[in-house]
Amino acid sequence: MKLDLASIVAALGGELHGDASIEITGLAPLETATAEQLSFLSNPRYQQQLLASRAACVIVAPQMQDSALARGACIVSDQPYLYFARLTQLWKRTIAPPTPAMIHASAVVDSGAHVHPTASIGALCVVERGASIGAHTVLKSRVTVSEDCVIGERCIVHPGVVIGADGFGFAPNGDAWEKIEQLGAVRIGNDVEIGANTCIDRGALQDTVIEDGVKLDNLIQIGHNVRVGRNTAMAGCVGVAGSATIGEHCTVGGGAIVLGHLTLGAKVNISAGTLVTKSLLKPGHYTGIFPLDDNASWERNAAALKQLHSLRYRIKTLEKETKK
Repeated sequence: MKLDLASIVAALGGELHGDASIEITGLAPLETATAEQLSFLSNPRYQQQLLASRAACVIVAPQMQDSALARGACIVSDQPYLYFARLTQLWKRTIAPPTPAMIHASAVVDSGAHVHPTASIGALCVVERGASIGAHTVLKSRVTVSEDCVIGERCIVHPGVVIGADGFGFAPNGDAWEKIEQLGAVRIGNDVEIGANTCIDRGALQDTVIEDGVKLDNLIQIGHNVRVGRNTAMAGCVGVAGSATIGEHCTVGGGAIVLGHLTLGAKVNISAGTLVTKSLLKPGHYTGIFPLDDNASWERNAAALKQLHSLRYRIKTLEKETKK
């Protein structure tokens, strides 16, 4: 498959510098692109890779135009990374037709469920009683949508996702545990993408809610009664405990944990591996990771940290004595 640069710019815009008839056979990173492939540069730190790249054309920001032209054709865009994202969509539409609206023969859809005629239900999916799947939504293989759960329009749900399993709720009863029935459901908005093997638990009394535009990576656990605000994105292996509220336009890095009943305000960004133990209402970037070091140094630093309280007490005592 090939697309010439003229066709790409006609579809996506941008300012082309170079031969519009150049044919592109694929997309690739700067360092591996061949003379028939197109790449992009979004971070000026990688300018040396740009100069050394063999790519037929590179998408760059205006401030990188001269450097790009020194090596060949380029497409100038104010947002090169966004342009590249849209180019991948164009490429996929060109090489493969959209997923057809269908219910696979091996899928199990309850007669009491509602599946929009334009939705696609993949192999071995289960859609239970009262569930609703919106227009142009795609469930890949082996997705489970439990009873009364709702998925909006234009969503993509990857293989192995479970929506609406029981939340983790048990009351102590002597030496045993008494199950708390989970009577809520899960409500997912429009334009949501959910990665493989992610689980979103149903609410205990109220619904678990995933708002419009949320992007969830693979292997994420969303506990019962959680609310995730619109256009928030979470990387792989994030865990959000029950009844937490995540605001809109947040990001949560891979492996981070948000404890239950906490609130993250709008535009809060959590670094990978961070354990969030308190609510964060002010927009900003938060990190709670003990720095990586060789083990011997790490143990010495950890031992020193354990002494901080006593050192603080000794310093305060000395300060009082010097003031006498």
